[in-house]
Amino acid sequence: MADPVSIYLLRHAIAEDARPGMSDPERTLTDEGRTKLRRVLKRARAAGVAPSLILSSPYRRALETADMAAQALGYQGKIVETTALEPMASPRDAWDVIRQRHGEDAILLATHGPLVGSLVAFLLRSPALDVDMKKAALVRIDCQNLSPEPNGVLKWMLTPAVSGD
Repeated sequence: MADPVSIYLLRHAIAEDARPGMSDPERTLTDEGRTKLRRVLKRARAAGVAPSLILSSPYRRALETADMAAQALGYQGKIVETTALEPMASPRDAWDVIRQRHGEDAILLATHGPLVGSLVAFLLRSPALDVDMKKAALVRIDCQNLSPEPNGVLKWMLTPAVSGD
């Protein structure tokens, strides 16, 4: 039997409001967002989170979140961008991207609402589950294998509020 794959779903931190002429994908993280994300990532590092792969939405705020995660968690690889992690993408498409990454034991995904909440529910085989993923929240779901249908087990969730200083 294959070893389980740990999937870490990280919602991007607080981003600036769009200014006139600015497209949604261009929005960047705020200082407050970076501060809250650092708290979550510090706890994640203490919990032993060490991704073997980081996937990110191509939106700027998700890429900034992924980059901060890479630095905080000691990730040395390349951050791989995928449209399957954009805000309105489907959980099935995100799962298909994950499944293509055979041999990875810990995959971190930097993404957005509403996808992140629906992806948690999808991975747990509970599509009706309503998951409130705050900005900069990180959840760990372990999947026994990367079969066509996910078989995830929720291990934990970190939010900025419970991560303290």
